[in-house]
Parts: sequence; C-alpha cells; structure tokens
Amino acid sequence: MILMGVDPGSRNCGYGLLEVHKNKIIAAGCGVISIKQSKELSDRLLYVYQQIKKIIEEYKPNMASVETIFYGKNIQSSFTLSHVRGVILLAFAEYSIPVLEYSPREIKQSVVGNGNASKKQVAFMVQNILNLKTQEIKEDSADALATALCLFNKEKFNLLLQKT
Repeated sequence: MILMGVDPGSRNCGYGLLEVHKNKIIAAGCGVISIKQSKELSDRLLYVYQQIKKIIEEYKPNMASVETIFYGKNIQSSFTLSHVRGVILLAFAEYSIPVLEYSPREIKQSVVGNGNASKKQVAFMVQNILNLKTQEIKEDSADALATALCLFNKEKFNLLLQKT
C-alpha cells in the first residue's frame, strides 16, 4: 500500500510517499513542487494540479493526507493556500483516492510527540523513523513525509486490516 502526504504551500508544495509492508514503512519518494511567484495565481494553481497528478500517476497512492491550513497573521496568504489545497484535493478526488486532513499540531504530535515541535525537530524525527540518515531532505519534503506518517500512525489498524 502506498500513502501520500502533502504539505501545501503557495511557494513550495512538499510531497512524500510511504510504502507500507505489514508493520514496516519505507520512504518511497519525496520532493518539492516549486511554484514561480511571477505567474498569475490561476497559472500557479494549474501547475500544482498538473504536478500532483503526475505524482499520483507515477506512484499510484492508495490513500493520501493533506495538512490543513495554518492561520497565520496574513489572511491573504491563507486564502492563497486555500486555493492550493483545493487543487490538490481535486487531483486526489479525480483519481478516487481517499484523503484525510490533519492539522500541523496533530502531525507534529504524531511524529515528534510534541504538537509545538519545530520544523527541524520534525525533519530530524522523519529522517530517524524512515532511516534516511545519509540523505538530507528539504523541510517541505520532511513535512509531507510527516503528514504521511501521521496518516499511517492514526490509521494503522485500518490499513493493516485492508492488507489481510
């Protein structure tokens, strides 16, 4: 079974994939979709949508998880992020992939054990859990893998039942 996690962003959108074999999880891939800020919003959204579809077609995930919106000081950024999340959810819906959503706090709690963990702490734990000690991964990719790990941790029992 393949799980995909997405850390949506208006500048960089991280994605991470996990392969689940019985009780074992293996990192199957990760990366960052870099979004050119010089383009119009509609073009940037189309680009994210097309890139997410390519990743879905390549890895064929069975389930996905997406980080919910973090409400910061800039409301305009929240609106833009909402649009990005919308095209990501649309891509998953187009392929009939079930999607669960988790808050940044839930993801950090699930992976690090502390809902207030820093991005560096999340990246450190993701690298240790997935045994990626020899390669450094970008923060957005680590966040996306953490989102997929959160999905696995929260749905572990159901996922293992589906395999039998």
